[in-house]
This record gives sequence, structure tokens and C-alpha cells, in this order.
Amino acid sequence: MSATRSRLGIRLAALAVSLAAAGGTLAVTAAPAQAASGPAHPGRHHAGAVECRGLGTDPDALVRYRSEILIHAPLSTVFRTQTDVERWPSWQDAVLTGERLDSGPLRAGSAFRWTTPVAATPLTPATTLTITSTVRQLQRDNCVRWSGPATGDAIHIDEGTHVWTFTKVKGGTLVRTEETWTGDQAETDVDLSTEALGAGLEVWLKDLKAAAEARSAC
Repeated sequence: MSATRSRLGIRLAALAVSLAAAGGTLAVTAAPAQAASGPAHPGRHHAGAVECRGLGTDPDALVRYRSEILIHAPLSTVFRTQTDVERWPSWQDAVLTGERLDSGPLRAGSAFRWTTPVAATPLTPATTLTITSTVRQLQRDNCVRWSGPATGDAIHIDEGTHVWTFTKVKGGTLVRTEETWTGDQAETDVDLSTEALGAGLEVWLKDLKAAAEARSAC
């Protein structure tokens, strides 16, 4: 197991302990990452929220994290790397499998299923978290927003909503991301869930940066 996957497993294992106890769920950044707690006003997004075609994450979610990173690669390369979901396992240690549930270019309405490992804890066995995501909005070379549930042994997130934006800037591409989790288990310990979510997103951003910059260099 790589050091990256090990660190992520520790974070997710800590979250699994919290959720199982309740009876029951992922840097180098261009700006400081932000973990926002508490629900937003209904119908509004948090200040600085990440949006795709005017829609962002769940405005009422208690578990929320956003971050960004500068990637020294063309915008089109970064966007293609991120949205080719079937190739995620080739550049993300924390993704075991990636499967499209439809065919053709990724677009609004597309669905995909992917898996990530969760380490064993004193209360739960090692498991694989299965996430089924449906693309809600997508604008080529600009943004993508998807959502869906995540399930594993004794672990469940009712709905994760994830938004990514891609902006051409001096020196490359600025990638911003924000994700929320909802559900009784995820909200049992909001701070711990937010920590686990943030740890995963920071790893994802760094892996995306490495993969896109390597492809650009080739």
C-alpha cells in the first residue's frame, strides 16, 4: 500500500469508527482550503462556493469542504484527465475501480460507479466503499457537478455532491472543488466527517496535478 493510500485509509478509518458507533462513509493548494460548517440559508450557497451552470453543492449540508490548486498544464488536458472517470485508477491510488454506466462522452445524465478502500477499525472490518455518481451539470472545459450515494460495510453516505471548476490562468489551470455529504451517519460527527472529506479532496487535487502535468510534459 502506498503512503498516500495509507494516509487516506487512516482518515477514512477514523470516520468509519464514528459512523459505526452511531450504528451504521474523501496539499499543495493555490489558496488555503476551507471547511465550512453549519447549513447555509435555504436557497443560498456559502460565500465563495464552487458552482457549475449556476448550481453548487447542497446548501443545507453540515459536512462541507472546498479547496483549489494551480496545475501547470493546459485547461483541456486537466479537464480531460478529471472527466475520464474510467482511467481514475491509473493515477489515483485511492480509487480501485472506475466504471461508466453509459457510453459516449461524459455529459449531464451520465452515471459512473467507482470504489475506494476503507481500512479496518476496532468496530468494522476492512471494506470497499462503492460510490455511484450521476453527472447533474457539465460544461466542457469549464465545470462538472455530480452527486450520488456511497455505501460500504457499516458505512453509508446518503448523498455526496461534488462540484469542480476549471479556469485558464497565467501559468496553467486553476482547479476549484467543493463537496458536501448528507445523511445521519455522516452528520454524527461533523468535524470528523469534514476532516475525512478534506483529507480525501487534498489527495485528489495533488494526484490530479501530478497526472495532468505529466501528460502535458509528454
